[in-house]
Amino acid sequence: MLGLNWGDTQPATSATLKAVILVGGAQKGTRFRPLSLQLPKPLFPIAGVPLIEHHIKQLSKLTVITEIYLIGFYPAKYFYDFIQKCTETYSIRIRYLEEPVALGTACGLYHFRSILLENNPSALFVLNADVCGDLPIAEMAHELTVKHNAHGLLLTTEATREQSINYGSVVIDPNGKVLHYVDKPTTFVSQHISCGVYLLRANVVERIGRARSCLDVKQVWFETEIFPQMASESVLYALKTKRWWSQTKTAAAVLYANRHYLRLYNASDPSRLCHDRAQIVGDVFIDPTAEIDPTAKIGPNVSIGAKAKIAAGVRVRESIVLSEAVINEHACVLHSVIGWRSVVGAWARIEGTPISPNPNIPFAKLDNKPLFNNDGRLNPSLTILGSDVHVLAETVILNSIVLPYKELTSSYKNQIIL
Repeated sequence: MLGLNWGDTQPATSATLKAVILVGGAQKGTRFRPLSLQLPKPLFPIAGVPLIEHHIKQLSKLTVITEIYLIGFYPAKYFYDFIQKCTETYSIRIRYLEEPVALGTACGLYHFRSILLENNPSALFVLNADVCGDLPIAEMAHELTVKHNAHGLLLTTEATREQSINYGSVVIDPNGKVLHYVDKPTTFVSQHISCGVYLLRANVVERIGRARSCLDVKQVWFETEIFPQMASESVLYALKTKRWWSQTKTAAAVLYANRHYLRLYNASDPSRLCHDRAQIVGDVFIDPTAEIDPTAKIGPNVSIGAKAKIAAGVRVRESIVLSEAVINEHACVLHSVIGWRSVVGAWARIEGTPISPNPNIPFAKLDNKPLFNNDGRLNPSLTILGSDVHVLAETVILNSIVLPYKELTSSYKNQIIL
């Protein structure tokens, strides 16, 4: 269910908050390849902007949030231009904090505690970079103000019994108190799962430090060390949401996220979407610098990046076309991602298999399936062209993943092209 409330009211509090987005590092996000070979996964464009910019946009609407920090172990150079752009766009201070080594989801907060706790914020929002959704940021801030004995608040949603074991499972009492937290349990615990979005009082940072000293480790994880302990002490609470939420663990998940972010923008900021320039169907984002022939038919649920070129008679549906890609005359692109600077020849067909949660099962989530099934065959999924791929005219690429810099002179089906 879509809440469509990105302009939520502000919480009744004068306290200041800060926000942290956990962006990980190069060793993470390997399931996102080949899309993460060119740039960090958190910067991959979905609905026209980098993935974590959606988080920044939502956080910036809450005026009590004074600063946003990105914590990870990517080299800082990857985020410099992005931070400059977002700082100007959203008028909020944004800073990247580079971990010396991978510290786990929690220990980065302790490592940078002097920066995060400067000016005594009352609490810290913590978001995992790879979650997507219509996040109830303002409601979370309000909820923590009324839960006086809560040290932390988790955003939770429901999943099916079968899918719940793939997430952090949360047992919640009628008052919202978390009674039990288990990360990826081996057996069913609860249909309530963590969304990877937390609001933590400042004292939780010292709790992380104590856990680090007690365990004598450099990595501390919220999911396995901190939240189970907080639940056992009755200081962890949950806010349930029925709004759209998903993860982008794999490259195949980006089109599902793209579809829903476009829908959110259609409701909250329709001026971001394109309504002309071609035959537009449904929700479509087209960068102003892209060249689009008016005879092309585009949509629904399509995003086209900067300086891309879409020629006459092209059909694009349920796809992302990245910057400087070229789709030549009468080519067809369905359920696919076309990589940076890739070229699709005239009359070629690039097609994948759509993936979505089962609409007939309540609370079903998107399955992040592995590349291969138990028989060793490629699971049908999107077609993904890495950067600088050239597809010959009049060829068909179906359910395939193509690594960068390949030249495809014949048709392929259900293959990974190395």
